[in-house]
Amino acid sequence: MGKTIILVGCGNMGYAMLKGWLAAGKLKAGEIAVVEPNETLRSRAVSHGIHAAAAPEELEASTADLVVFAVKPQMIRDVVPAYRRFMPDATFLSVAAGTSIATFEDILGTDAAIIRCMPNTPAAIGEGVMVLFANARVRPEAREFVSDLLSANGAVATVEDEALMDAVTAVSGSGPAYLFHFIECLMAAGEEAGLPAETARLLAMQTIYGAAALAKTSGEDPARLREQVTSPGGTTAAALSVLMGEDRLKSLMREAVAAAKKRSIELGA
Repeated sequence: MGKTIILVGCGNMGYAMLKGWLAAGKLKAGEIAVVEPNETLRSRAVSHGIHAAAAPEELEASTADLVVFAVKPQMIRDVVPAYRRFMPDATFLSVAAGTSIATFEDILGTDAAIIRCMPNTPAAIGEGVMVLFANARVRPEAREFVSDLLSANGAVATVEDEALMDAVTAVSGSGPAYLFHFIECLMAAGEEAGLPAETARLLAMQTIYGAAALAKTSGEDPARLREQVTSPGGTTAAALSVLMGEDRLKSLMREAVAAAKKRSIELGA
């Protein structure tokens, strides 16, 4: 697959992806064109030496290998039709949350090669999760190229059933907010236990960061890591008796993920 990429939208997610591609050496500036109507956002792409246009009609490229839609879901039906001209050679990649493959096929036609991606916000620092679902029109080499490209923004996973994207949204798409709230709660609990606010903040953030890094790199099952920290009758055991008693935290997370999945299904309907 060649390297002629059009990025439609240079907002927070679009720009984060763009910076990751360039920083990792996945693409060169001359291989990318950006379409962004907002001048301030467009200037960010220009600052990296990338050709940026305010509208698709201003694009210099007459062909494209990959067109990436990083726009809000409610804009899809207004934005996408202008890029039909890049068929049949282009693969279309969408990071618009909740927007189904069927929606794109309705706009572009059933012959369009479409990949749907659910990213999350840590992609901005190259530590995200990018989950992909592709329709049958996407060629194997295109899948491989997109997976490699997105690896600049974090881990890449694929699902073979698009219906699973609602569960993906509920776990990894919305998941960072769950952890942010957990950090908030741990900070507040630390303050109530007598710690200065800044100390509580540092302890909560670094503890979550370090524990997550250890869980990722150790190769151990999280349950095993928990057991290693928990001495019988100790302080950790006392705290876990609150969190794990009657499956409190497990039940709460199950309800939270179910609620997010339900809402994802509703928004995609």
